[in-house]
Amino acid sequence: MPELPEMETYRKLLSERLSGKEISTVTINREKSINMESETFISKVQGARVQAIHRRAKHLIFKLNTGDSLLLHLMLGGWMYVGSENDQPKRTKQVILSFGEMELYFIGLRLGYLHLLSEEELEKELSDLGPEPLNGHLTYTAWLDLISEKRGRLKTTLLDQQFIAGIGNCYSDEICYGARLMPTKHADTLDEGMQKDLYDAIQSVLQRALGLGGYMDQPLYKGDTFTGGYNDHCFVYDREGEVCGRCGGTICFEEVSSRKCFYCPGCQRD
Repeated sequence: MPELPEMETYRKLLSERLSGKEISTVTINREKSINMESETFISKVQGARVQAIHRRAKHLIFKLNTGDSLLLHLMLGGWMYVGSENDQPKRTKQVILSFGEMELYFIGLRLGYLHLLSEEELEKELSDLGPEPLNGHLTYTAWLDLISEKRGRLKTTLLDQQFIAGIGNCYSDEICYGARLMPTKHADTLDEGMQKDLYDAIQSVLQRALGLGGYMDQPLYKGDTFTGGYNDHCFVYDREGEVCGRCGGTICFEEVSSRKCFYCPGCQRD
């Protein structure tokens, strides 16, 4: 599932291509991917202009000049591609937004969605999300207040979107590795040094992933060599049985609360 670095990469690249452009045509191939009847959705979106694209947690927000917004959550298996009739993936597209000859394809939206919301509806939809880790609001002092109230395992704590926004399976493991802490360690057993290590790892791992384009497998457009660059630079995620680059140990895999979890028992503290 795309996480903060992947969605921020999408936000930046899509902003460069779509900001200020008019949505000339809307095609809905799966009505369950939107939140109203296709005819209503099309009538409200077609002809609107994309004023800006923002990100909140794992969501993208397409701000329209009508005052409404398109809220996107790709969920598991969802991705996007910017192309044209002659340049498009040979996959089923649940929704297509056309900008003249350029088209934005939403693919794999079986669990994900693209909802049209008013400003009030959007605010309500996002109201229970925790703080963004990289926008300056999550200061170290604020972090200490947050983590001091948690008792669960670090893996599930970092996945809790009401605790902190945008972190998922991949980066929860990468962050625990960066902090030299086992993902199964309980948050209420952290001393102050460990709390600081975890905070620093959140900042450094996510910034590193942003700089490498996240771990999405598919390019966003033809010739896109940036998206997915983190795939070859994961510390532990999806590297079961490989050698740890820090201590030479063997990276292990187990399920934690039905989630994939990768770690190095040689250099992560329990």
